[in-house]
Amino acid sequence: MIRYQVFTVLLASLLISPVWIGEASAQAVDTELAQRQLGIDTRAERTLEALLESNTGARQLFEQSAGYASFSATKAGFFITAGGGTGVLVDKSTENRIYMRMGTGGIGIGIGAQTYDLVIFFENQLILDAFMGGGWDSSANAQAAAGQVGITATSSFVDGVAIFQITDKGLMAMADVASTRFWVANNLN
Repeated sequence: MIRYQVFTVLLASLLISPVWIGEASAQAVDTELAQRQLGIDTRAERTLEALLESNTGARQLFEQSAGYASFSATKAGFFITAGGGTGVLVDKSTENRIYMRMGTGGIGIGIGAQTYDLVIFFENQLILDAFMGGGWDSSANAQAAAGQVGITATSSFVDGVAIFQITDKGLMAMADVASTRFWVANNLN
């Protein structure tokens, strides 16, 4: 009888241990994901606060916007440029957060690398939803913004978006998002 009980306990332990190990592994993945999201959120909030404190036009646009996106990015090039980053899209009405990635590329004269933060305000829900769905054409918006005398100097949206690029030297007069693609980062949501 004792052998049967010992055998039963051992068998139960062997059957339960993969479940316990699987739960521990899932918890570790959840913890890592939460830490990555917290890092993205913290950077986005710091960037947004700095922008709103330093630029009254940006503050007015933020108050009017349906939501915003904030990305931390790096761009480098030697005649051919490439870059990428990670960020978060926030719907102000629901406070839902969608974690996203961005990639950019192009051809131009220049050598070097740059890290920067990119903040985008969306004038209405339709444009915010299009951005989240990948239907946002950055080149069209960049061209529309280029027609203005420094989008950051105005207090208006251009084609439903306002774009701010912040470097270590401060707010740039014109954000360059031509040939930039944004997509939902499934592994971060």
